[in-house]
Amino acid sequence: MTKEGRYAPGWPGIPARWTSSAKTGVGTALNNRSRVWFTISHGILNEVYYPSIDQACIRDMGLLVTAEEDYFSQEKRDAHHELEWLAPGVPGFRLVNTCSDGRYSITKEVLTDPGRDTVLQKITFVALKGQVSGYRLYVLLAPHLGNHGAGNSAWTGDFDGARMLFAQRNGYSLAMASSAPLVRSSAGFVGSSDGWQDLNAHKHLMWEYTRAENGNVALIGEIGVGAVHGEFLLSLGFGTDPDMAAANALASLRDGFDKAKRDYFAGWQDWTQSQTSLEKTELGPKDLAHVSLAVLRTHESKADPGGLIASLSIPWGFSKGDDDLGGYHLVWSRDMVETAGGLLAAGAHEEVRRVLVYLESTQHADGHWPQNMWLDGSPYWDGIQMDETALPILLVSLAHREGVLAEADMAQLWPMVRCAAGYLARNGPVSPQDRWEEDPGYSPFTVGAEIAALLAAAELADLFHEAQVGVYLREIADVWHDCIDRWMYASGTDWASKYGVKGYYVRIAASATAGEVWRFENVVHVKNVAPADDSRVGYHLVSPDAFALVRFGLRDASDPRMCDTATVVDALLKVETPFGPTWHRYNDDGYGEHQDGAPFDGTGIGRGWPLLTGERAHFELAAGRIESARHLLASMEAFANAGGLIPEQVWDSPDIPDRELYFGRPSGSGMPLVWAHAEHLKLRRSLRDGLLFDLPPHTIQRYLRDKTTSPRMVWRFNHKVRSIPTHKVLRVETLAAAIVHWSADAWKTVHQDQTQDTGLGLYFVDLPTDRLAKKTNVNFTFFWTDAHCWEGRNFTVRMGESNSADEAATSSNEAHEG
Repeated sequence: MTKEGRYAPGWPGIPARWTSSAKTGVGTALNNRSRVWFTISHGILNEVYYPSIDQACIRDMGLLVTAEEDYFSQEKRDAHHELEWLAPGVPGFRLVNTCSDGRYSITKEVLTDPGRDTVLQKITFVALKGQVSGYRLYVLLAPHLGNHGAGNSAWTGDFDGARMLFAQRNGYSLAMASSAPLVRSSAGFVGSSDGWQDLNAHKHLMWEYTRAENGNVALIGEIGVGAVHGEFLLSLGFGTDPDMAAANALASLRDGFDKAKRDYFAGWQDWTQSQTSLEKTELGPKDLAHVSLAVLRTHESKADPGGLIASLSIPWGFSKGDDDLGGYHLVWSRDMVETAGGLLAAGAHEEVRRVLVYLESTQHADGHWPQNMWLDGSPYWDGIQMDETALPILLVSLAHREGVLAEADMAQLWPMVRCAAGYLARNGPVSPQDRWEEDPGYSPFTVGAEIAALLAAAELADLFHEAQVGVYLREIADVWHDCIDRWMYASGTDWASKYGVKGYYVRIAASATAGEVWRFENVVHVKNVAPADDSRVGYHLVSPDAFALVRFGLRDASDPRMCDTATVVDALLKVETPFGPTWHRYNDDGYGEHQDGAPFDGTGIGRGWPLLTGERAHFELAAGRIESARHLLASMEAFANAGGLIPEQVWDSPDIPDRELYFGRPSGSGMPLVWAHAEHLKLRRSLRDGLLFDLPPHTIQRYLRDKTTSPRMVWRFNHKVRSIPTHKVLRVETLAAAIVHWSADAWKTVHQDQTQDTGLGLYFVDLPTDRLAKKTNVNFTFFWTDAHCWEGRNFTVRMGESNSADEAATSSNEAHEG
């Protein structure tokens, strides 16, 4: 391998950027021998991931065309792109790129070699004007090894007699080989000495630099296209060192495309045909079930089986650099569980078992999972979201109902469920951050998931002879269920009056001070809110989150409160597009492009989410409006792009062609959103079965049929209620054993009660306040038995109707004490 030669000038190159998140194809071989994943956008390869699905290693790889008379064309910018799947359910793709001036077309077939770490492209270049020999064709490759555009080194050289392109960074290497001769080649720094700059200026390679060290680099090679009559194979190999990468690339090249294609097809077709729940149905004008299933399966890790990332994309990647290492190629336990639900709906049982094993291995000792994490379980962000701890419990319950888990499996998973339920009980119901990575407060989705999860865990506690734990989990679930309307039902607001409803369910946020709240446009304040001890006030957001109360079995879809909520949600958040309706996440959502289409940069305007179209379809199905649900399924599929991929968001404003933003089409956010494809599969299954696939039966029985209520309300250090109804028992909970000293007559009479151990790291005592008169003040304090010390301050709860806004304001960020 030659390493001598001319070093490129212009170090270190311009700041590195990723590329478009608007993928039209994603794929990988369905085995563990090939540890590469590829993505496609604008007719070319975008990010390729190696050796793990969370490690992007190139920015992009495409072709450039020049000819005499100063002709210069780049296929990703100057051509019309068409894409089709090579076979149903097989994520290999045929691309046809026809240049806009009609001079050439490029056809590619793209897949990975199942036998090694290589991406293959079988390419045919056709001259639509003139002869192939009259054109010069170049491959341009931008290495971003190990999730970094900076610090890469690139060079041209030989391996085993073949001319190749190489790059290396910190233990990651790539090598590109061609079946056609590489006539010329060069390595340079992006923006100054790279091949694109050379061709744009000179229309042929003049510089031919052999090395570019430690920067943002690009490689270019001229393909001897005339010698092979326009047909050739490009092989992009990866390895831990350059020789291994070169050996992989060259071996795949010599084995040929047809063998790789046969093996690639066989692996995917055998697996897809085993998913018996995917039979063809007449549920919509398209049949995207196999697309969705392949998307889900493509996003699973091979080194860490069961680890499913959110998307092989970086939202607004063209504006993101090395300071955004994660993109969406991270594990969010919420998205992963929702994805596993989609796999389960399609009958992919073994994959769901792997997800559950992965959840076991990445659960933190206290019971929670990180907000998001790398595949090895190490956190990326440091947030904690309660639904991400609740949903794994519900997945265990759903998998058990679907017959995926035997009793031995349940016994193995019970410690994980028990630990997660304990975390919910100790830290809920208010999450430090809610479902959408925003402010703390009450969210119908999060609270609903917690209540359903506590009941599911209680059933397992009974199964494994921990009746005391089961009783407590049901009791706390009942307390929270009774509080749903007090916490999250708004009435008497301007919007209620405007839209002719009595009230509606909302998300309560509690993180803004009174001064901060008024900076939000259209934020509606909870009626009769009074500042709490920390000078915070509650405000509410309208969100389709509210429909989770039906999805989790806590409200009936025909409940007038839910119907009124749908009226307000539609009035404020629904957008009709040429492809069907979509909804915003909530009023004043800031996650999306700016008004002028500029990419999200920490601020912006939230756009429509196809995922929410699927969730609304489930609500419509629950309400018995089957045709409406079918229509929404068709809309969800219509939002997909030419490759069948469903985006995170669609553009919901007038077209801005210069930014590739068109009304109702994918925006610059993540695509595909794996959760959206999972929702698509669950919706198809729900429509086929005539009922909501993932509806928990235990909540339906307990709250909608048995009408269970709680005789208690709970005070704890992270949830200090100020007053409770006169007929309620006050339960006081702590994280350590204590003697509660309390009085109902201004300390004239003092009672002492020892807390009971729940077995979940929580202790409680029930004070018989249900016998006290209205307006009675109950005073109490604690003697900590283990530390043998007093709390040193008193607390008061007043008998009478409680103020839910005070609870929202005081409970959000206070840590447990004691």
